[in-house]
Amino acid sequence: MRKFLMIALAASAVAVCTPDAIQAQLPQPKDYLPASFHKGRREALRALMPANSVAVFFSAPVRNFANDVDYRYHPNPDLYYFSGYTEPEAVLLIFKEEQKTGEGKAFNELFFVQEKDSANERWTGKRLGKEGVREKLGIQAVYNGQEFKSFPLDLTRFDQLIYEGVKNLSDDPENGNDVYDLVQVFRKKAGIPASYDETIAANVAMLPNYPQLAGDAGRPKLLNYYQRMAADNPRYANDSLVQAILNVKDSAAVVNIINFISQSKINAALYAELTQQLRQIKTPEEMELLRKAVDISCLAHAEAMKAVKPGMSEMELQGVQEFIHKKLGAEDVAYGSIVGAGENGCILHYETNTATEVGQNMVLMDVGAMYHGYAADVTRTFPANGKFSREQRQIYDLVYDAQEAVFKIAQPGTTFKAIEDTARAVLTRGMLKLGLIQKPEDIRKYYPHGCSHFIGLDVHDKGDYSILKENMVITVEPGIYIPENSPVDRKWWNIAVRIEDDIRITKKQCELLSTLAPRKAAEIEKLIAESSFVDGLQLPRPGDKKGF
Repeated sequence: MRKFLMIALAASAVAVCTPDAIQAQLPQPKDYLPASFHKGRREALRALMPANSVAVFFSAPVRNFANDVDYRYHPNPDLYYFSGYTEPEAVLLIFKEEQKTGEGKAFNELFFVQEKDSANERWTGKRLGKEGVREKLGIQAVYNGQEFKSFPLDLTRFDQLIYEGVKNLSDDPENGNDVYDLVQVFRKKAGIPASYDETIAANVAMLPNYPQLAGDAGRPKLLNYYQRMAADNPRYANDSLVQAILNVKDSAAVVNIINFISQSKINAALYAELTQQLRQIKTPEEMELLRKAVDISCLAHAEAMKAVKPGMSEMELQGVQEFIHKKLGAEDVAYGSIVGAGENGCILHYETNTATEVGQNMVLMDVGAMYHGYAADVTRTFPANGKFSREQRQIYDLVYDAQEAVFKIAQPGTTFKAIEDTARAVLTRGMLKLGLIQKPEDIRKYYPHGCSHFIGLDVHDKGDYSILKENMVITVEPGIYIPENSPVDRKWWNIAVRIEDDIRITKKQCELLSTLAPRKAAEIEKLIAESSFVDGLQLPRPGDKKGF
């Protein structure tokens, strides 16, 4: 139905108020990253690329929600980072050296984007098109996507194709110029054989980041992982590189495979290395947006604390938090909001949020805002009735102490392993002292995840998990989860605490970014006692009102 209407509208000569005209009249945010930022990122990438190489970035595919409705589009963070482009059906090529067209025109980057289309734009919004990209993003060698096929470009002559592949790629048979078609054109121009599996290549490209897997302790883990993948997926079972991994006999064989991956012409490993190296260090422009994302998240957490009542539902608390996000300008949540009361807090990625009353439990809220593409990740845990019980307070203070211990060592040169070890040591000592575990290795039952990850354009952003460097931004998120039927006194059951904050690594220490939501137990209780804008809000129930 929609497509027929679009065709009819395209043929109509009736004057309409176009999206261009509407958007020209309405104010828009003024703090998006400037074109100069993205140009600088392309220049930084080019400086790291090896000689005679080209880096290739495709847009993320459009994902279908149901029938003829798609999910709100989320761009490929790498493509956005290097271009500022937020639309689908595009490919950006960045060359190490200057290239020349047949007519002698010089270029060092090419961008193929979706074409302007007034009929489609009336339904799905304004497109930049070639001229818009030149004007707003500052990329001059830009063409319509369908021109990629005929563009005279021999990619086989490059020594390195820095390319990761496209996740969840599928063909839309009704669109002959979607990202699937662009990928097929690229593969043909690059001479990539049909047997090359991009998904598997991206998976094994991670191996150079883990040289410890070549050792006697790591090799069994490597083999076990790929044995499981091969057993579950015929594509892995039939892949020659996976077969080579499964047949390794010693450390030297693993090293040879890692070297082969690192030196491959179609180099997903180099793609991962270079994008991680750049994106893990945040620029001042990025920090401005990240700070806003974190501040908005914290203000929303604070409002949820003020609003909470035992009779509220998990979904109501989610609504309070996400309303504040929107009110303060965040376009979206950075991930599915987690609002878990009591036993639901023990589910690490609980996202259904369907409990109709939070009751006398603690509520674990892991909710972060996304502001202009940058993701915050903040978690707070608080008592729905306003006061921590003795047992709740003991677990809460233990998790708080673990976080404080990590803050003290978070500085340039500290390893991620030291962060993990520090948090785990504090939690282990505390749980032993409380009698909740009998031996140190039992801590894994109640603390089953890691302590830190990068944030940025992804909530689990790209980065090298070896040592901390200045201007990295990471989370610190220790937690304790004691589900029902745990081998401890029942009074501890269904206590779940996670405290998650975002920090920036400075020259000598760390800067706590998420300061606008309280962390100390006493401060949380004090804030819960304050009033919220939703107090006393009365809305008609669905079905109560029969109409006007």
